[in-house]
Amino acid sequence: MTVPTQDPGLGSGFHPAAAPHTADEVRGSSLGDLMRQVTTDLSTLMRQEVELAKAEIRQEGKKAGKAAGLFGGAGFGGYMVALFLSLALWAGLSNVMDAGWAGLIVAVIWAAIAAVLYSMAKKNAQHVRGLRQTNDSVQRIPDALKPHPEGVTR
Repeated sequence: MTVPTQDPGLGSGFHPAAAPHTADEVRGSSLGDLMRQVTTDLSTLMRQEVELAKAEIRQEGKKAGKAAGLFGGAGFGGYMVALFLSLALWAGLSNVMDAGWAGLIVAVIWAAIAAVLYSMAKKNAQHVRGLRQTNDSVQRIPDALKPHPEGVTR
């Protein structure tokens, strides 16, 4: 009987061909060997799941960071809109001069920039999809390894 590798990397670890397949192979193994193999396999499985989760978190974190940066740009653009609209209204009402209308034009430009940044941020935020691979992989863990709410009966 061979023991699966214990590589923590993705795509390595448990190899089904290395596990005993026949009743004779299982009968020929001691209980200690079988328990060691189960423990090793569970340890390898858990390490692989953690590595998969880490990789997915890094990928999704980059997408979320980009979306957050764009939302930040949209927020700054909104701030500039409020600033220039306030300045334009102030200048327009106090002097009724061309300088006020120039401030209004700048505010409209900032409003357009903020709208573009917001739409880009919203589109990028929709691409953040969570930990799909890890969730799918964990779903395939046999039911025997999952805790049951009704407890163990003997």
